[in-house]
Amino acid sequence: MRFRSVRAALVWALVAAATPAAAAPAPSGPRPDCPRLSESWYGDNRARLQRLIDTRGTCSGSGNTPVAAFDWDNTVTKNDVTDATLAWILRHDGILRPANWRDTSEWLTGAADRALTAACGTTTPVGAPLTTSAAPRCADEILEIRETGRTMDGAAAFAGDWNRRRTVPQYAWVPQLLAGHTVAELTSYARRARTEALAAPVGSTRTVGTHTLPAYVRYYAQQRDLIRTLRRAGFDVYIVSAGSEPVTEVWSRGVGVDARHTIAIRSVLDRHGRITPWNQGCGGVPATRGGAIPYIDGKRCWINQEIYGVHGAAAWRRQDPRHRVALAAGDADTDVTFVGDATGAHLVLNRNKSELMCRAYDDADGRWLVNPMFIGPLPRRPEPYPCSTNAYNAIDGGRGPVLRDDGSVVPDQRDSVH
Repeated sequence: MRFRSVRAALVWALVAAATPAAAAPAPSGPRPDCPRLSESWYGDNRARLQRLIDTRGTCSGSGNTPVAAFDWDNTVTKNDVTDATLAWILRHDGILRPANWRDTSEWLTGAADRALTAACGTTTPVGAPLTTSAAPRCADEILEIRETGRTMDGAAAFAGDWNRRRTVPQYAWVPQLLAGHTVAELTSYARRARTEALAAPVGSTRTVGTHTLPAYVRYYAQQRDLIRTLRRAGFDVYIVSAGSEPVTEVWSRGVGVDARHTIAIRSVLDRHGRITPWNQGCGGVPATRGGAIPYIDGKRCWINQEIYGVHGAAAWRRQDPRHRVALAAGDADTDVTFVGDATGAHLVLNRNKSELMCRAYDDADGRWLVNPMFIGPLPRRPEPYPCSTNAYNAIDGGRGPVLRDDGSVVPDQRDSVH
């Protein structure tokens, strides 16, 4: 039986070889009217992205509506738009004094409360604007806690139990600091901060308190072109950010993405329409003071819930391919889960973030695209990423090895795209 099978295979091979080449259908390329990318990319990334657009978009003739999801800060723009807005607010006395600083976060420590009280004073009436423009110590404490999670004296600003793959307190803290404002007021601040940041020269800085911060923000031309091309090709494009949602919405309009397609930290409003220290929950987690924001696994949850209608505990789990994005783009460990969920391409801007870069360089499914930052790319990281030992961000704040889907350990990876 085995001999007859081999002989039959040989016969069919001879028949195929004798068949004229003209009998085989000519391969069909993309139609000339299909949307095309126009900006330059590193290596073959543009060609690979174009291939995805051609095979998943309207030119494929599939009739499906594919989804693309982008992180915002340092993925679509150079520099962080929430930080730019916070800096503008501090320079224009936009923080309203809370009755108690510990009301702003479930995890704010006594040391942070004392540092903020000493720096910002108690003479300003509760609910009135703090004069942070003339009080550098107050601005410094706020910026240091936001940036490092520590006070200016180095004390821990946050303590307690939280899931490190669902939230980070200092990210949640920015919307919480804006309690008492309406969404319209915050939107107005973000618009003015945006105008200022876009006008500032590339590379410029400014001093707030004693902190030196980037003064400028720029849309990446390549990402703007990619988003525009994806939308023309029939993709549903979303922004998924760990920033404040009203702030992110102001910026996402600049790439043609509306508020309905912008997902970020969503503050709970009081009955007067004012922002509170609480934010909306995801995946069965109720409203909390920062417990489930779009951060690492939280980005997957918010995508599953808001885009695909998956609710409850299931929203935290990877879905089947029909309920996952085709393209995902990010730049940091906060993006690693949802970028890894993409079925067509995982686009990564290299900012030397270990867990994300371990997965990108390991390229387990052959669909990871690594690109240097388009403005001010980082130099090559001299030592390998510690993928096999401590690049993974654990739920309890510890570190561990990065594992593939099959449980094998990702070996240490050298930085090669910069």
